[in-house]
Amino acid sequence: MNPYMAVIRRDVSLALRRKNEVMTSVFFFVVVASLFPLGIGPEMNTLRLIAPGVLWVGALLASMLSLGRLFSSDHQDGTLEQMVLSSASLPGLVGAKILAHWLLSGLPLVVVSPVLALQFDLNAQAIEVLMASLLLGTPLLSFIGAVGAALTLGVRGADVLLSLLVLPLYVPALVFGAGAVQAQTAGLGASAHLSILAAMLLVAAVFSPWACASALRIALE
Repeated sequence: MNPYMAVIRRDVSLALRRKNEVMTSVFFFVVVASLFPLGIGPEMNTLRLIAPGVLWVGALLASMLSLGRLFSSDHQDGTLEQMVLSSASLPGLVGAKILAHWLLSGLPLVVVSPVLALQFDLNAQAIEVLMASLLLGTPLLSFIGAVGAALTLGVRGADVLLSLLVLPLYVPALVFGAGAVQAQTAGLGASAHLSILAAMLLVAAVFSPWACASALRIALE
């Protein structure tokens, strides 16, 4: 079996055995997005105005919940050392782990988002843009977060340090992701925002696995 596909299959299989870890991110996203309409009230104009920011912040925070486990379990059981010593490309193996992380923590948020968007009275076009922005933005969050997870691997207080590292780097994705929905709602079109998100995702997909591989090698020394 292709070693990269084997890594994806392994990570997905292990995560599905612990379904609570997968459901935690989705449950957190649903709770955060549902509390705002209850707290603000039924004023539709206000809900439509805050919807992009609320949904994107919820998705951002939900995707961070599983970042700490991205490399830690492999580090503890020795799998990470085997990956480093493997003849396969370490950046490629890391990229496969990041893809598996997105499939488990990012893609479910994209699937759930249209239902949550209905609470904010978003129209069909805005919901389509929201899904497109999350489809581009959530893997970007995984690539950025993976670098932080690799840098803080084995460090005391890694969860807090990880949040401090990646939250500032998440800001551009948040701005352009929420801005795409706001632009569509205002009738300005979202193509520019989505294009910038796609460009950032492309850059992150190229450089993030290499940065993670270098950080992991340092952590194992």
